[in-house]
Amino acid sequence: MDEALLRTLTPTVTGVLVRRGADFAAAEDAVQDALVEAVRGWPDDPPRDPKGWLVTVAWRKFLDAARADTSRRHREVRVDAEPVPGPGEMVDDTLQLYFLCAHPSLTAASAVALTLRAVGGLTTRQIAQAYLVPEATMAQRISRAKRTVSGVRFNQPGDVATVLRVLYLVFNEGYSGDVDLAGEAIRLTRQLAAETNQEEVAGLLALMLLHHARRPARTGPDGRLVPLAEQDRSLWNTGLIAEGVDVLQTALARDRLGEFQAQAAIAALHADARRAEETDWVQIVEWYDELVRLTDSPVARLNRAVAVGEADGPRAGLVALTELDPVLPRYAAVAAYLHERDGDPVTATRLYTEAARSAPNLSERDHLTRQAARLNAELRR
Repeated sequence: MDEALLRTLTPTVTGVLVRRGADFAAAEDAVQDALVEAVRGWPDDPPRDPKGWLVTVAWRKFLDAARADTSRRHREVRVDAEPVPGPGEMVDDTLQLYFLCAHPSLTAASAVALTLRAVGGLTTRQIAQAYLVPEATMAQRISRAKRTVSGVRFNQPGDVATVLRVLYLVFNEGYSGDVDLAGEAIRLTRQLAAETNQEEVAGLLALMLLHHARRPARTGPDGRLVPLAEQDRSLWNTGLIAEGVDVLQTALARDRLGEFQAQAAIAALHADARRAEETDWVQIVEWYDELVRLTDSPVARLNRAVAVGEADGPRAGLVALTELDPVLPRYAAVAAYLHERDGDPVTATRLYTEAARSAPNLSERDHLTRQAARLNAELRR
């Protein structure tokens, strides 16, 4: 098979799909699917018209994906704005699809990426942002996953840990990204919690409920992002908070701590403070220590630096920050905040401006730009 020909035809076929009405990201995904079919079928039965074959197959893949996305959105519409407390009902096979996509023949990272794309409905760009990798890298990972499972019988479902990771990323995208998937992620996690007796499933459900409870206060009437310390806590959903704390306490009582339980414990401490000034930052730092021990995650270390800055002063937070790579997403934003609190508005302004340029979404970019503008105005006085 002529791989050079496939590489040459790829942008042309993508352009054809875009002209037919597909958006660019969906067209790219459909062409990648068609290329997988070509790699598998062309060696034994090469088409007379390679370009025509790729256009036909890619367009069919695009239509299939569009129908699947429409079905997923219809499911989301059926989910109330605020999730109903208690165990979820098995109303469709979406959760089973998550397990099937988390196939044992795939690595955990590939299974998560494939499920987010095929079932969660996230774009390659959104998945890449969640994984903190370039979009091209994620596109290759998803393509390899599709090639791996092509022709495989999906009769061996994946494990719970992989499905939890997918649900966590879907919720995060719905909570802070471009597509509202948070309610759907909570619904599916409720179903999983009703079917299993695992502490980390309960931990993830508690984490989702506690974060979702604060959602009404996360943006102002004008759509602007409101930082946690400035949120109107009377808008928080106390019912979801109470449920989340109850679920978490039951899980923690079994003394088998996992990363989702640790994250939920941090969220519960934030939810327990009636005012931002009452937040128990010392205990939050201790929970971040547990989270870092469990995951060694750079994101957890970054968040820990913020907590250290609140508990022990901004200079201590800046010291904790020096242990991290400055290219880490949101590093500049954290550094800006700590420098401002440490009485260095010049450095903070520069860092807020830098952070705005690399912000993962529009609301964060606008917030960081306003922070830089505010400090600039104060410096000119």
